[in-house]
Amino acid sequence: MRITELNSQTKADILGSLLKRSPAQYEQYEQTVKEIVEDVKNRGDEAVCEYTSRFDCWEATAGNIKVTEEEIKAAYKEVDERFVAILKEAAYNIADFHERQKKESWMFTKEDGSILGQRITPIDSVGCYAPGGKAFYPSSVLMNIIPAKVAGVKRIVLATPAAKGTGKVNPVTLVAADIAGVNEIIKVGGAQAIAALAYGTATIPKVCKITGPGNIFVALAKKACFGMVGIDSIAGPSEILVIADESADPKFVAADLLSQAEHDEMASAILLTDSRKFADAVSIEADKFLEKLSRRDIISKSLENYGYILVGKTMDDVVEAANDIASEHVEIQTKEPYEVMTRIRNAGAIFIGPYSSEPLGDYFAGPNHILPTNGTARFFSPLNVDEFTKKTSLIAYSKAGLEAVHEKIEYFAEKEELTAHANSIRVRFED
Repeated sequence: MRITELNSQTKADILGSLLKRSPAQYEQYEQTVKEIVEDVKNRGDEAVCEYTSRFDCWEATAGNIKVTEEEIKAAYKEVDERFVAILKEAAYNIADFHERQKKESWMFTKEDGSILGQRITPIDSVGCYAPGGKAFYPSSVLMNIIPAKVAGVKRIVLATPAAKGTGKVNPVTLVAADIAGVNEIIKVGGAQAIAALAYGTATIPKVCKITGPGNIFVALAKKACFGMVGIDSIAGPSEILVIADESADPKFVAADLLSQAEHDEMASAILLTDSRKFADAVSIEADKFLEKLSRRDIISKSLENYGYILVGKTMDDVVEAANDIASEHVEIQTKEPYEVMTRIRNAGAIFIGPYSSEPLGDYFAGPNHILPTNGTARFFSPLNVDEFTKKTSLIAYSKAGLEAVHEKIEYFAEKEELTAHANSIRVRFED
């Protein structure tokens, strides 16, 4: 891995390079996505099935794009019992974590008898997207569906493409979705899936919100449909940032960096350290691992494009750079990891200590692995129960309560030149 001195210029160059991976930078695909979305909006099932047949190479029809109960039952017979047990345990951990995020409605009564409060209700329906086709991610299926289930969403739809040329969804994906508590599964991917969920078709009723990661066409379709439906975020390629000093094990750090680089050639893997000696050691270990990993071609390209080992003068420099980069995953492997953790403001998820490797969060620990990318951890949060609920304000003033303040409200409204607003209050106290 390339080793570079951390300074203001290198940091600016790297931030610029990373931002080029944002879906917002892929304008050449936006028109294609808009055309697909508009076509699905206008022609419904017919368009969905045409695009699915063309892109996924199987004959999709309105009668076969929904997964049946028989297909789910058959899937269990194709997945080994050990993996089913592991999926169930992971699902329990995820549900247990997200149960703790639930918030309660509340009200309070003022001295004059007026009541104010906030009511929390689940969204009626959600469309969860999970990649399929070339790769499948049952972990993302669990991470999408379970928080929605915990929130109390009544209708949860999973959209995931069938394997090319087969018309069949990977059995592991079906088992994971069933364990998570899905209500419906559609064998549709890409921009056409997002459009179908957003606008609805005869076969696929529309949903209120769409969550989950996907390729550039999925990301841009979510962006195009935002407003018709809510979305969680527009996800970019995966990324990891490790903060480490000489107390860390270079083998652990190298392994963790490569674990994200193998996702795809656009993935980012960055080490921030205050030790050149440690940087050299990690680079050597990364080269050793690379020789024996099955996805070494993808990893090599990822590291060539977006892999960096940055050496700062002090740990303060390192922490400042980490906050500027605002990575999806941040690992802290230092002598005092909890002290460093308190200074990290911008991160999707923080992994503390040598035995909190990032894949632990991907699969098993419980916190959600659908995280903000491309620096959006500065203002976005991980997918969570709040994404699947709505907050409604409650206002119930007594006559005495309104009478005490009505003149102030009327005056406020008149200052905004909204006389009907003022009149709405005034008429209640005219003789």
